Amino acid sequence: MRAAPGKVLLDACVLYPTVLREILTLCAAEGLYAPLWSDRILEEWARAAARLSSGDEAFARGEIAALKARFPRASVAPRPGLESRLHLPDENDIHVLAAAISGGAEAIVTQNRADFPRGVLAAEGLSRLDADGFLWALAADHPAQVAAVVERVRAKAEALSGQGWTTRALLKKARLFRLARALETA
Repeated sequence: MRAAPGKVLLDACVLYPTVLREILTLCAAEGLYAPLWSDRILEEWARAAARLSSGDEAFARGEIAALKARFPRASVAPRPGLESRLHLPDENDIHVLAAAISGGAEAIVTQNRADFPRGVLAAEGLSRLDADGFLWALAADHPAQVAAVVERVRAKAEALSGQGWTTRALLKKARLFRLARALETA
């Protein structure tokens, strides 16, 4: 019998790129792990989209509402007072660490290595994973499921963009190089 999927907090920087978010959330929907985020993380995503255009912000808010409905247990709020005892190089990221701790996460998936030192996270029982490494590990444990997820995302990207996408090209654009190699050799 397979162990229950681990809880993983997704930082805003891995939720905002559409292809990356789609792969991560579809893997979660497959039961490969349990996603976590906070309302503040989701708001960071919406604000980042707003910097591009109001249409992008509206789209992001719609996607956020859909994610909240799809994963009702994913939203966690940091415990009161927790943030005041935590320290990170960028104080604006303390809320991410606090949400991960409060949600019982095993890891934080982020592209911001410098802002989440491994030693600080380890002291809290957490690890830091980049999105490519995290998805590569999921693909190693669940190759058929991850390959099917990536194919769904590729087909959707192709339908929405009106242009052909190979899996390799799509994953390279999303900066998922290790995942691309893993799927090619599977």
